[in-house]
Amino acid sequence: MTRPLWAIAQDIYMDWGKNVSAASRPYLEAMSELETVNDNYYADSGRSVVLYALSNMGSYRGETARKLKKELKEMLK
Repeated sequence: MTRPLWAIAQDIYMDWGKNVSAASRPYLEAMSELETVNDNYYADSGRSVVLYALSNMGSYRGETARKLKKELKEMLK
């Protein structure tokens, strides 16, 4: 069973802390309002929000980052 996107976004915020990149912030905020990649955030699909978030999270590193990014990628399959 997969966790909701809002829960993953919350974990990313808690782990990444104050260093969340400005490029990632809008996508994490959008993810904070979504349950699944099949939901929509205004005109954007949840799938595209997650893809853009992942593409902008290059500076998010570490064991927890790898785990959470993997979780997001699994949701896209």
